[in-house]
Amino acid sequence: MPTLRSHPRDPLHGINLETILKTLVQRHGWGKMATRIPIRCFMFNPTITSSLTFLRKTPWARKKVEEWFIWNLEDRQP
Repeated sequence: MPTLRSHPRDPLHGINLETILKTLVQRHGWGKMATRIPIRCFMFNPTITSSLTFLRKTPWARKKVEEWFIWNLEDRQP
């Protein structure tokens, strides 16, 4: 699992969206992701590809996923 990078302004520096998504899926599974962030690409026939496509086009959803990822990296439980 990736570790939190030390960068003064961006804790996600050097971590791409695909890595973020795969890490969350591995740790929590699609079901919990759909409960936490109820978007169709997590709820119905979820795939990494469809989720990446949606998240790249939808800033508010991407922000939620990135914030949850940072929360997990800091070893907090939701």
